Amino acid sequence: MQLYASTSGQQQGPVIILLHGLFGMGSNLSMVARALADEYCVHSLDLRNHGRSPNATQMTFNDMAGDVIEYMDTQSIGRCHVLGHSLGGKVAMQVALLVPERVTRLIVADIAPVSYQGNHDDVFAGLHAVDLACLQNRGEAEQVLKEHIAQEGVRQFILKSLYRDDNKQFQWRMNIQGLQDCYEQLRQALVVEKGQQFTGPVLFIKGELSRYIMPEHRETVAALFPHADLKVIQKTGHWLHAEKTVAFNRLVMNFLAEK
Repeated sequence: MQLYASTSGQQQGPVIILLHGLFGMGSNLSMVARALADEYCVHSLDLRNHGRSPNATQMTFNDMAGDVIEYMDTQSIGRCHVLGHSLGGKVAMQVALLVPERVTRLIVADIAPVSYQGNHDDVFAGLHAVDLACLQNRGEAEQVLKEHIAQEGVRQFILKSLYRDDNKQFQWRMNIQGLQDCYEQLRQALVVEKGQQFTGPVLFIKGELSRYIMPEHRETVAALFPHADLKVIQKTGHWLHAEKTVAFNRLVMNFLAEK
């Protein structure tokens, strides 16, 4: 599994790997990547079944963490920081638990290492409803998505994965059926062996209006990440890095700069 990645920033600087959320791709974290570029070597990855990375029939967290570790091996990255949002945050946590000696600092944006109820039926319905063969422009795609997805921000996020191929035919930069087939795996908690921990510094960043990180998750987080800290960005939801970019980037930069 050779993940697609783009790199930016200081090639000789400390390495940080960025991992996007479900239905996304590496460029979704471009605003934080630009903020980090003056000091860090930034690797923005597309997870399997997303973006330009290969398709796969399995998406367990061990599988996806293994993809990231394999990428680190091929790029000769011995040790680095890892930042992940949502699904990418779960993958980042799994990487830290599997190879703790290779993760310097871990940043997890608005997700916990727990199982969740499925809540993406509307997105899958909207994606399947878009007739790519007949699609003339992005506006038509949004109108179809609007029948299933009420939130404009979510629609715009989804539309970032719509592109024209070499034949000028619209396509999605995600394996929709593959994601749907693996959705049950993506809802699960992390795979953890007894006593497994990451004892390095960890920052969880929560959107105040989001319910992905809740007080009842505290015990699970503490057991796996005993040195974790939590910061809350006020008046924002799950898409905190896009809605409150300045505040999010400040928290990330300050955490990475700590000695």
